[in-house]
Amino acid sequence: MILQALKEYYDRKAADPDSDIASEGWEFKEIPFIVVLDSDGSFISIEDTREGEGRQKRAKAFLVPQGVKRASNIAANLLWDTAGYVFGIDKKGNPERALKQKKAFIERLNNELGDIPVVKSVLKFLNDITIDRLEKESCWEEIVESNPNITFRLINETNLVCRHPDVVEKINALLKTKKDDASGVCLVTGERTKIQQLHTSIKGVYGTQTTGGNIVSFNLDAFRSYGKKQGLNAPVGVEAEFAYTTALNTLLHKDSKQRILIGDSTTVFWSEKKSAFESDFAFFFKEPDKDDPDVGTQKVKALFESVETGAYREDDSDTRFYILGLAPNAARIAIRFWQVGTISDFAARIRQYFEEFSIIKPPNEPEYYSIWRILVNIATQDKTENIPPNLAGDFMRSILEGTPYPATLLQAAIRRIRSDPEYRVKPVRAAIIKAYLNRYNRFYPNPNQKEVSFKLDPIHPSIGYQLGRLFATLEKIQEEANPGINTTIRERYYGAACAAPVTVFANLLRLKNHHLAKLENKGRVKFERLLGEIMEKLNDFPAHLDLHEQGRFAIGYYHQRQAFFQSKDNT
Repeated sequence: MILQALKEYYDRKAADPDSDIASEGWEFKEIPFIVVLDSDGSFISIEDTREGEGRQKRAKAFLVPQGVKRASNIAANLLWDTAGYVFGIDKKGNPERALKQKKAFIERLNNELGDIPVVKSVLKFLNDITIDRLEKESCWEEIVESNPNITFRLINETNLVCRHPDVVEKINALLKTKKDDASGVCLVTGERTKIQQLHTSIKGVYGTQTTGGNIVSFNLDAFRSYGKKQGLNAPVGVEAEFAYTTALNTLLHKDSKQRILIGDSTTVFWSEKKSAFESDFAFFFKEPDKDDPDVGTQKVKALFESVETGAYREDDSDTRFYILGLAPNAARIAIRFWQVGTISDFAARIRQYFEEFSIIKPPNEPEYYSIWRILVNIATQDKTENIPPNLAGDFMRSILEGTPYPATLLQAAIRRIRSDPEYRVKPVRAAIIKAYLNRYNRFYPNPNQKEVSFKLDPIHPSIGYQLGRLFATLEKIQEEANPGINTTIRERYYGAACAAPVTVFANLLRLKNHHLAKLENKGRVKFERLLGEIMEKLNDFPAHLDLHEQGRFAIGYYHQRQAFFQSKDNT
């Protein structure tokens, strides 16, 4: 199903004349240096295609013949390759291997394209050029050091040699000859065709090796069946293999707008046909761009308004949408999640997700939280590398399927609140707990419980919620009685008050009398009235609060603190 959907995406892009996706047998490759030749094969210069400054330098991408798959073996590409293959440069103390690489490069050119005049010019250059001559070029030292990709262009031509009409025609003819050698039934198309034994590497998945990884791969006897080796275990035709790998590498390209990182999962997405939702999807989940921080907020608002405006009307239930989460797994790529549905279904679920995460917050907080901001605020030390690897995929899956959020989300949020004495219940953490509890209650309704509201709910029946309010009030009394105090009861007692209220609240209530005595009459009366209103909802202090009640404690604490700030702002 995944490979079929990727092939359909490739076919859609290939049929679009404005698309920049590579045609079969070709690929876009960043080529930092181009060897410029005269028509007789004489060396003219080496052209640097890179733009930018310092480490920001970026080579221009060109359409070149598709590269071969190689690990430790020697296999050359056509009319482009690394400097080690083109010039026989040795940087690893193995000059014999370097010479074999250059020989393989020249032999493949001779065997497949040697009868074409422009290729004869390249072959003459390769046979005649010396390292002494190349060393005179200003960029030669950098080429030796970095071993970049190299290709060729004639001085009187604007296109590369590999894009010369005669070369393109010959390469396409060779490709057709290979495809005509039928050897099995393709599982993707159902057609009898030549089966691709080694699939092109997929690059761009966060955490994989620089050489890329594979989704379809069989490289050990334990993975094989019926004596079939490599790709013959899962037969995919040459054409289908090129289509799905090209489509996925295009989606994963560093410049792709259809790729986002969620935890350790690199997520790509596409629709059955071109749609506005396909363009907007990334803005719903990624961190806002520094150049335009409001664009994500505008996209989310448009999503909420789409019900009335019909913004996605052309993308109704007939248009399918695909979401693929990929994660590294040694030399392979693991499928973290795979979601297929209609655009209208996904739009409704994403709207619900934003509604559940809405909560009263200070004006300097983002209006909507990105997935990264949500996850990093429940990770140890608020660091990206500490985000639990499976949590990101489970969380994203629950959003897209509309199922309850993973229990690990609530556990991580409460654990982080208890381990962060300085900030405790941040707005984003309060939003996480509110969203989790409300969705849980919708799937597992409890008549004794009530949904957590957007802001303070003084009559909420939860004892945890009311205890959280009480703790926030006691902390506020302490702050008012001791202006500028550095350490409050939040730092010392929050963890115990949240988990085992009976152990601390008696002492805190005695301590509050001392603090109230320092306040003026007006302030003392206000707090005593608030304390009385909260205490009348409590019969006793429980010995223990379960995880859900600890979550409601955090929300009650947060809501009451925000109510104090709101009343101050209103005054």
